[in-house]
Amino acid sequence: MSELGGGGPRLGRLEATVMDCVWDVEGTLSVREVMDLLRRDRQIAYTTVMTVMENLHRKGLLRRELRGRAYHYRSVRSREEHTTQVISQVLAFSRDRTATLLHFVDQMDPDEVTRLRDALTSPDPDTASQPRPPSSPSPPEQD
Repeated sequence: MSELGGGGPRLGRLEATVMDCVWDVEGTLSVREVMDLLRRDRQIAYTTVMTVMENLHRKGLLRRELRGRAYHYRSVRSREEHTTQVISQVLAFSRDRTATLLHFVDQMDPDEVTRLRDALTSPDPDTASQPRPPSSPSPPEQD
C-alpha cells in the first residue's frame, strides 16, 4: 500500500471493508467472525481475511489478543480518529491548507457547515460535536 505523508498507511478496498466490520462492532472480532460478516456480500476465503487482518495489525491499525487458539482483533483508533489522520495526511500535501479546507467546506452539506461553525465557536468542543436535534418549524406569526 502507498502512504501519504509520514503518517499511517492508506487502506486498500478490502482493508477498508474489514476495518468497517471492526469499527461497526463493540469489542473484539476473530478472523472467522469478520469472514462471516464479509460473506453476507461476497465469497471470501478464511486465509484472505486472516492475511488482511494480520497486515492491518502489522500496520498498527488493529490490536490483537490470543484467546485459546485464535486471535481476536480490535481497532487501535476509532473511525473518526482514523479519518482525521487521513485528512491530516492529505493536508500535508497542500501548499495552501486554508484554501484546501475552504474548498472542502464548500462541498459540505449546509447542516454540517452549521455544526462545524458551532464547534469552532463553542467554548465546550465536546458538546458542539454532538448531533443536534432536528429543528422544529417555527410557529406561524400572529397579527
